[in-house]
Amino acid sequence: MAQNKALYNFGKVVCMPIFKLLYRFKTVNRDLVPENGGVIIACNHLSYSDPPLLGLSCRRRMYFMAKAELFENKFFAVLIRALGAFPVERGAGDGKAIKTGEDLIREGNVMTIFIEGGRSKTGDLMRPRSGCALVAQQMQVTVVPACITIVGNPKFIFAKRVIEFGEALTPEKLGLTPEGGRRELKNASNMIMDEIRRMRERALNEYHKG
Repeated sequence: MAQNKALYNFGKVVCMPIFKLLYRFKTVNRDLVPENGGVIIACNHLSYSDPPLLGLSCRRRMYFMAKAELFENKFFAVLIRALGAFPVERGAGDGKAIKTGEDLIREGNVMTIFIEGGRSKTGDLMRPRSGCALVAQQMQVTVVPACITIVGNPKFIFAKRVIEFGEALTPEKLGLTPEGGRRELKNASNMIMDEIRRMRERALNEYHKG
């Protein structure tokens, strides 16, 4: 998947002051993302602003699986493509999207997957899907959990956000082996989600008043 690096960097420069103004977001522990090599970022999903917020919070260039419907709005499509998103045809083209993600990881890139498979309409964490663990299993690649937490009034569309990255989880820590089955995927998915849940609880406790 070819992306224009200059366009990506330009998109970050343009979007940073806008998103800082709108969301007053705070980034925590971004140094936990490995500086080199292929890696998966596994994150929860709250709103359409999540891909730009993650892209702005990470020093490395990021790529995203994003549902195809997001690309119907031309302006938003330009924005998220500039920040590394590519479309997923849910229920139809998932295999192609996973192949694209695996190619990006193989080339040493950061592949971001929203582990719940969709946006949470309530703001609460949802059940994790197995797609993230499946890619990690097949590629034997490290997963870095990430959490976006709304710490302002959740009814306000531009409420303050905290974007936190967690400790890297190797395939060994996740119990993922190349020949593993569904139970391995389920256990690994739950382990990643538990880390996201801990980060969310910490953000709500530490940053809510700030």
